[in-house]
Amino acid sequence: MTENIHVIVIGGGYAGVMAANRLTQRDDVTVTVINPRPDFVARLRLHQRVAGTHDAVVGYQDVLAEGVGLVVDSVTRIDAAERTVTLSAGDTLGYDYLVYAVGSGSAETRVPGAAAHAYPIATLEEAQRLRPVLDAAPATAAVTVVGGGPSGIETAAELAEQGRRVTLVCGGLLGPYLHPRARRTVARRLARLGVTVLDGPGTKVTEVTRDVVRLADGREQASDITVWTVGFGVPDLAARSGLSTDALGRLLTDETLTSVDDERIVAAGDASAPSDLPFRMSAYGAGCLGAHAADTILGRLAQEPPAPISLSYPAMCISLGRRAGVFQFADKDDNAVRAYVGGLPGAKLKEMSCAFSVKHLAVEARKPGAHHWPKGDKRRQLLQARRAQAPATAEQTA
Repeated sequence: MTENIHVIVIGGGYAGVMAANRLTQRDDVTVTVINPRPDFVARLRLHQRVAGTHDAVVGYQDVLAEGVGLVVDSVTRIDAAERTVTLSAGDTLGYDYLVYAVGSGSAETRVPGAAAHAYPIATLEEAQRLRPVLDAAPATAAVTVVGGGPSGIETAAELAEQGRRVTLVCGGLLGPYLHPRARRTVARRLARLGVTVLDGPGTKVTEVTRDVVRLADGREQASDITVWTVGFGVPDLAARSGLSTDALGRLLTDETLTSVDDERIVAAGDASAPSDLPFRMSAYGAGCLGAHAADTILGRLAQEPPAPISLSYPAMCISLGRRAGVFQFADKDDNAVRAYVGGLPGAKLKEMSCAFSVKHLAVEARKPGAHHWPKGDKRRQLLQARRAQAPATAEQTA
């Protein structure tokens, strides 16, 4: 009788679910997903959860392959030597292979007053906390959204479309990833929605109080409700477990997504740092990395050398309320190009992307191994350049 292989997947987000589903290609592999919530969170829609236009959750029965076990709990420690994980409830589970897919959340901020007076929305619990605050506030309440990236833009537009009085404080450039042409389209749409945009030098937030947001240039922005969308952080589980991490706490791996400490541990998604050169955090990237992490384990089980990760980002999409959006195309080096789709077609493409991010998981659940993604050679070039510079750097520091 063939010995059964047990794989534990820590994290039930885009990366974890994709990896778990893909691993079911082998009948001798048993997969258990450990996640602190009983439902899958569609993080791309958390700004809609805040605005009340979508609940941003999907039942695991709709995205997780039949036969994959689900444990609703949190992992407090990984013991790589013993190949066990300890749960917050005190139980210990053993594994043969481990997929580290703990995802990301709000980054800790050192801005005075932000932790006490601002509302982050990077997790379901944070979005749930903010929603009743908005419901209880009058429509005339001053809402300040801090952060000029996709999350900030989407949240500001979603709330303004509902008649909220919104100011978007960018802390620098509005939509820094976007091509200038698409950025102008975003600015025009926000203006039509009535959003006041504060961008450029001097708009970095220096303090948040109960009713004021202070900026680096001395301005004070009245704010009854301050929404914080600046930065992402990762759980410290890997570091607490004695595993090697990068400066932000992401698990360090090689190019096959295998931990530099233990070949039985692979990482995927926002909390992974292959070759200390992590990919851009995104739901799209998480799903692709989750699939590749599963392929690495499947390759080892088949006694085949695992392949290095190859991934390109063809686009970024941003919703601007329910009736407009921007679908920004990119080259294979993940640089925004002139081409983009705006307006209602952009909104439809954004909605399609959100729907597909969940549909891809459901398809993989029914047909494990089906997920494919565009490849790129930028990473290989960056790694080659790094290796070429390493000897010179060593000589200079000798």
